[in-house]
Amino acid sequence: MLNIVIFGAPGSGKGTQSERIVEKYGINHISTGDVLRAEIKKGTELGKVAQSYIDQGQLLPDHLIVDILAATLDSFAESKGVIFDGFPRTIAQAEALKKMLAERGQAVSIMLNLDVPEEELMKRLIKRGQESGRADDNEETIKKRLVVYHNQTAPLIDWYKQEGLYAHIHGFGALETITAEICQAIDKVK
Repeated sequence: MLNIVIFGAPGSGKGTQSERIVEKYGINHISTGDVLRAEIKKGTELGKVAQSYIDQGQLLPDHLIVDILAATLDSFAESKGVIFDGFPRTIAQAEALKKMLAERGQAVSIMLNLDVPEEELMKRLIKRGQESGRADDNEETIKKRLVVYHNQTAPLIDWYKQEGLYAHIHGFGALETITAEICQAIDKVK
């Protein structure tokens, strides 16, 4: 099983590179946001519980997100692996993911960190906001999202380094060059 965690600040290209990885390696893609929206839309029990937290403006507890991801992972028949996009975001979530995978006889193969200079992230996100109309892609909100990322999520880099799973990826430059660097890192652990 090839289980990949793709990591990076908002605007680092996780979604774009995830699509390329899925296509090249034939693995499944789990985007936490997409999964949550799907569970809510289907009206599942997990979706209803998730919606109740969202309605109150609260973050979902880690155990609930892990349950949703586990159900999604278990739904993939004959899977060659998974790329986790948007999860984990904290060390507690990384530990929960490790435990959940271990219960299935699996493990994270590699954590890819797409490293992009902050000024480039700002340019990308503002441009995305202008093109897509996403309300959260404005300068003030972007700055807040980057502060949250640096404070809460960036400590995962050290956690995955200690686990021996960390791979630094230069997330700036030609798309094909970034993808080639990612594939090099993945091919070392396949």
